Amino acid sequence: MSVEIKEVTSKKELKKFVKFNIELYKDNPYHIPGLIEEELVTLDKKKNPAFEVCDAVYFLAYRDGKIVGRIAGMINRPSNEVWNQKRARFGFVDFIDDQEVVDALFNAVQQWAKAQGMEEIHGPMGFTDMDHEGMLIEGFDQLGTMATIYNYPYYPVHMERMGFEKDQDWHEFKIYIPEGVPDKHLRIGEIVKKKYGLKVMKFKNAKEIMPYARDVFRTLNAAFSPLYGFAPLTEKQIDYYVKMYIPMLRFDLVTLIIKEEDNSVVGFGISLPSLSRAMQKAKGHMFPFGWIYLLKALKSKPKVIDLYLTGVLPEYQSKGVNALLFNDLIPEYIKVGAVYAESNPELETNSAVQAQWDYFEREHHKTRRAFIKQL
Repeated sequence: MSVEIKEVTSKKELKKFVKFNIELYKDNPYHIPGLIEEELVTLDKKKNPAFEVCDAVYFLAYRDGKIVGRIAGMINRPSNEVWNQKRARFGFVDFIDDQEVVDALFNAVQQWAKAQGMEEIHGPMGFTDMDHEGMLIEGFDQLGTMATIYNYPYYPVHMERMGFEKDQDWHEFKIYIPEGVPDKHLRIGEIVKKKYGLKVMKFKNAKEIMPYARDVFRTLNAAFSPLYGFAPLTEKQIDYYVKMYIPMLRFDLVTLIIKEEDNSVVGFGISLPSLSRAMQKAKGHMFPFGWIYLLKALKSKPKVIDLYLTGVLPEYQSKGVNALLFNDLIPEYIKVGAVYAESNPELETNSAVQAQWDYFEREHHKTRRAFIKQL
């Protein structure tokens, strides 16, 4: 039975593209299904502002009329300009454990990339750093998170078989919540506040944080600018993410560091109760009952915290601003009874970020990889 590759050209096919991931992993205890409605918007060329600066194509693999794989090809033009590259990205990739299926999918996306004048292809990546990236290569027996990819162990085996090589790795950690804020952090925090004229800001609702929301993403642009594959978010993309994420914040678990002189955002720490089990119960659907599971998890006293986004302006990095963030957040984690926090993926080369966990008990429990291949 040969494999047939079809380009996704309709909303009906796009929905099949999104749902294949959920169907492939329906019996896996570690996989966290995304929300179908949210991923459809992400992939919709009329709704996602990323398409002002990105090109994309989606393919489905069929065998005997049944979907057996999917892949997206993307080109982030600003990223290529920033890094002086001609790279295509692959992402939103899933497949059964079958060499013919995998080869057909990657051949289709590589031929598309060549036709666009690209010289390399790497991934899994998304349109922006706000999308999922990095294929899991260690930690297959660990529960996934809302912000990361879970994949079967056979995925990286096929990548290496096809001649893809390591381009970058990310590490993830369990950081166990201490009984109190480390004394050194407290001392550093006080020194930093006085030296740079900083203050800690907390919020009770969306209305209070909205005046700072766009500034948070502008700070993210500056903080993430040296990181792998990054390109600054446009103002339309910032508005898109503000609208998407502000309604789901848990404000006691959000901290901003503000410069008193001009009320600008110097740093931010955005964490959430783990939504992994709630997302599993929702099975990809916000309605009719998925929102109930998610709302219950958001309001819970969680045992696990997801460190969703943290960023500090480059001129304030390695100067103790992270201590200010965690001096405020650790007591909040203790208050709700959290046992540990899940870090977001951290580049293995980013020693400054990983050094912030030196004063905490931690466990490196997952590794994920961006693969690359010359076209």
